[in-house]
Amino acid sequence: MTDKVIGTADKANARADGKASRPEPRFRVTNYALLLKPRVMSLVVFTAAVGLLLAPGAFQTLDLLTAVAAILCIAIGAGASGAINMWYDRDIDLHMLRTMNRPLPAGRLSAREALIFGIILSLGSVAIMAGMVNVAAAALLAATILYYVFIYTVWLKRRTPHNIVIGGASGALPPMIGWAAVTGDVGLGAIILFLIIFLWTPPHTWALALFRRGDYEAAGVPMLPVVAGERETKRRMLIYTALLVPTTLLPVAIGMSGALYGIAATGLGLAFARHGWRVWKDTDADGGKTARPMFFFSIMYLFLIFFALLADRMLFFPVF
Repeated sequence: MTDKVIGTADKANARADGKASRPEPRFRVTNYALLLKPRVMSLVVFTAAVGLLLAPGAFQTLDLLTAVAAILCIAIGAGASGAINMWYDRDIDLHMLRTMNRPLPAGRLSAREALIFGIILSLGSVAIMAGMVNVAAAALLAATILYYVFIYTVWLKRRTPHNIVIGGASGALPPMIGWAAVTGDVGLGAIILFLIIFLWTPPHTWALALFRRGDYEAAGVPMLPVVAGERETKRRMLIYTALLVPTTLLPVAIGMSGALYGIAATGLGLAFARHGWRVWKDTDADGGKTARPMFFFSIMYLFLIFFALLADRMLFFPVF
C-alpha cells in the first residue's frame, strides 16, 4: 500500500511543485482561502470564541479589540496549520476523491506558494497574539500549530491508526486558547472544554473513515477501518461515545453551567449515542447508511453543545 503511494507521489509533485497553473488573481485569492480549510476553521473559531466568552472575567476585563484580535489570531493560526498540512499531504490528496480537487493536487497553486503562505500566517498569528493579547495565549496557539503540523501531519497520520486519537489534541486546544486570552492561564473549565472536543474527535473522524475507507486505502493512510476493520472501529466509536456523553455534563457538575445546558447536553448526548448504536448495529461493511449520518450529525452536535454552553452563560449567569 505504501509502495503504491510512493510510486505515484511524483505525479502529485509534478502538479504541485512549481508547475501550478496561473488562474486569474481573483481565483488565486479563492485558492489561497481554500488552503485555510474554511469549513474546518469555522467550527474551530466558534469553539475558541465560546472558550473566550466562558472564561472568568471575560466581559469585565477584556475589551472588544483584544477579543477580536484573539479570535482572528486563532482563526489565522488554524488556517495556517491547515495550509501546511495541505502542502505536506499533497501527494496523498491526489488519490482521494474527497481531497483531489484541493488547490495543490489540482495544480492551481504550487507547493512552494502553499508552504510560504502557511509559515507566514503561522508566525504572524502567534506574534500578533503575543503583542495584542498575552503570551500564554500565544504559547498555546504556537503549540497547537506545531502539534498539528509535526505530531499529527508529519509523524502520526501515515504511521498509525491512532493518528486522530493522539493528533486530535490539536483540534481540542482552541477553547483553551480563547480561555487563556482572558485569564492568562488555563483553568478547570478550559480543561473540560478540551476534553469534550478530544473525546468527540475519534467517533466523528472514524464515522468519516468508515464510509470513505476506499479513499484512505488508495492513499495508504492507516485509518482504523483500514487497519483493524469496520467492527473494531465501530466498537471503539461506542467506547468514545460512552466517555463523551458524561464528560459533556461536567460543566454543570463544577458550576460553570446550569440547568439549560444540562438539559441540552443530555438530549444531544442521547441523540449522539443513538447514532453510535445504529452504526454499531449496521451490518454493511462500510456502514455508509449509518456512518454518514453520524458524521454530519456529529458536526452539528459539537456546535450545539458549545452553543448551549454559551446560551446558558448569557441567559442565567451574570456577565456584566
